[in-house]
Amino acid sequence: MIAHDGKSELRNYMEDCVQDAIGPILNDMNACACERCQFDISAMALNNLPPKYVVTRKGQLYTKLNAFQQQFNVDVISAVSRAASIVSKNPRHDPEDQ
Repeated sequence: MIAHDGKSELRNYMEDCVQDAIGPILNDMNACACERCQFDISAMALNNLPPKYVVTRKGQLYTKLNAFQQQFNVDVISAVSRAASIVSKNPRHDPEDQ
């Protein structure tokens, strides 16, 4: 169990990277951007990326983000693009949700 002191926060930085990448990729692919599709794409991409956990103080900028950003940007874009392609071909939302 991880102690939480109210000042620090444990985050999987890959979640932030994937969330930042989804919008532009869906726009470029002209793919559905409904909440369900975005969640499915996020889950699939994150399951194919290594987690990158960081500990930060609330309200403080991540100190390691720039190092992670450049190193993993290509992997994130690739994973999100693959996931978006798969989800677009097999959406799990109702047609009226688009």
